[in-house]
Amino acid sequence: MAIRLAGARPPRRRPRWALDDATLAIRLPRSGPDEQAVSELAAELADRIGPAVHPYEVAALLEAEGLSASVISERYGHPNLFSLASALYERVPRSFPEPAPAADPWRRPDTLRCLLRGVLFALPGLAYLLAAPLWDTGGYAPALIVAGLVSWAWGQALGHRAHLRMTAGRREAGRTLLAGSPAGAAVATAVAALPADGGPVTLVAAAQSAYLAAAGVLLVLGRERLLLAALSPLLAGAAVLPWWQPGPVLRAGLPLLALLATLTVTGWVLRGALAVPAAAGATRPRLLWSLPYGLFGLAAGVLVLLEGREEPYAVIVLTLSMGPAEWLLYRYRGLSVAALRATATPTAFLLRSAGILGLCLLAYLAPLLPAALLTGADPVALLLLAAVLWTALLLQAFGAAWPSAGICLTAAGGAGAVVVFHLPPGAALALPLGCGAAALCLSACALWLLGRPAPHA
Repeated sequence: MAIRLAGARPPRRRPRWALDDATLAIRLPRSGPDEQAVSELAAELADRIGPAVHPYEVAALLEAEGLSASVISERYGHPNLFSLASALYERVPRSFPEPAPAADPWRRPDTLRCLLRGVLFALPGLAYLLAAPLWDTGGYAPALIVAGLVSWAWGQALGHRAHLRMTAGRREAGRTLLAGSPAGAAVATAVAALPADGGPVTLVAAAQSAYLAAAGVLLVLGRERLLLAALSPLLAGAAVLPWWQPGPVLRAGLPLLALLATLTVTGWVLRGALAVPAAAGATRPRLLWSLPYGLFGLAAGVLVLLEGREEPYAVIVLTLSMGPAEWLLYRYRGLSVAALRATATPTAFLLRSAGILGLCLLAYLAPLLPAALLTGADPVALLLLAAVLWTALLLQAFGAAWPSAGICLTAAGGAGAVVVFHLPPGAALALPLGCGAAALCLSACALWLLGRPAPHA
């Protein structure tokens, strides 16, 4: 057993006003506050008095410093603590330190991932390039187009619902995709069988619908690289076409191999998502919430189809541009957050928001102009259609899905009616006029809804 003496505690730091309390002093009574002593105390505590918003905060600070009533009365000449606190509060100017800037999740978008998604949107077209000599393109086109439109609309709605479920957990999103993707492929195939009269084109439509459903699952779950690997047979087959024409077996086998690889990878990814523990208390979002996203997918598909009737290469350009379009959506949100921090009035934010919208649209449309001229497409129709799609996606990113869906459906319905029924002003002007009006309405809607600070806070 040993007895240890407690070590001496370090001396406590004492305020300057208390350093000479150990010295006996005779003080003559004053008739008022000692301004010099109060000024010295204010200078000593200025860094802590400055951020105060009320004298009571200064009073709490003085109490924490240990100022007694006798010290306040004798040294500073104030009758009580609150009188001295008020004097210090008035003497020290307000200085509110700026808080540390919050992290901006939109500042650095994943550029490689966005570009890869744009490439993945266009890569399935290589399957049609490889298999084109094996079928009647004109006879198969209606069924494949109908199946594609249904798959596009279904995929947009299902993707939105899966992202809503993702907030509860990856397992919940996986269950939604597992139930919705096969159903969407079945519906698209059934609809395509109507114009095909149940012929062999139905099998091609079924394969197309199955791929679109599986690819949608991988894109929602963020497995773009796996999808790229699954599509590698298409890349290999298309790469040799300029120098060597493969036989029918390879032309049919490579797309089929890519489809099987995509389905296999999708099943493996879904299995991993379903292995995650279920979230407690997860609620299912209403189906109606995803309806406008599906309607927008249908309208966008019709608009792209109308553009592709006259300019098929323009559709390829537009598809590849979806990657940069997604990147610009991230940049718009990041720039808007920066504008929110830099402006002090709603009018200033509205003006800056309008500038950001114009800048992002210009950055998206500028590369499309030389691409349209290079492919021989009409640049006016392509740029207006691209502006419609990007602005609608912007509104959807902020939850304003019904305005974008309604405007795009109106434009698609009007342009489609002009083309089908040969109405004035004619098929050549139907799409540019419809997209131009839709772009103006969507831009005005974006300024009205997103030109306020609330959506960006």
